[in-house]
Amino acid sequence: MPPAADDDARAFAAVEHHHAGMLTRLDALVAALTHAVQARDSVAEHDAHEVLVEWCETELVPHALAEEGPLYGGAGGTPEGRLLVAGMLSEHQVIVGLVERLRAARGVDAAVAAGAIGHIFALHLQKENGLLMPFIMDSPGLSLADAVAGLHELVGEAHVHSSHGRTVGDAPTANG
Repeated sequence: MPPAADDDARAFAAVEHHHAGMLTRLDALVAALTHAVQARDSVAEHDAHEVLVEWCETELVPHALAEEGPLYGGAGGTPEGRLLVAGMLSEHQVIVGLVERLRAARGVDAAVAAGAIGHIFALHLQKENGLLMPFIMDSPGLSLADAVAGLHELVGEAHVHSSHGRTVGDAPTANG
């Protein structure tokens, strides 16, 4: 594998790993809120709601915004990737709108908004992992490693140096 392709493969693995962790965390937070609402436990509901809103504001929305420039920019500038990127940007707007709705909602309305965030985010990640990132990796002149270099919002906290001196996220080793 050429060095650039190897860098892209490492970047892809890091982003996929980060996405999986985000989705696992979001699913757990949504489940906690939904369970509290179903149990009519107002204290647990309040706590679960606050934790979920905070996670959305400090993790989910910053992740989406970080993608919009470097990850989406190159692909969005190509005729083949333009519509995919436009659709993904629209999904970001929907997610941000749902976070706003969640912030103001209580009870069943909060659980519904939380569930919608979880489902849209899962679909969005499928598109990024299965369509956008492979498109970037297969496109001459585009580099996934360059697009995510140094962006912990996209690759998580673990970083390695690529053969080109960039900082790129790396998937964890077999030990964790």
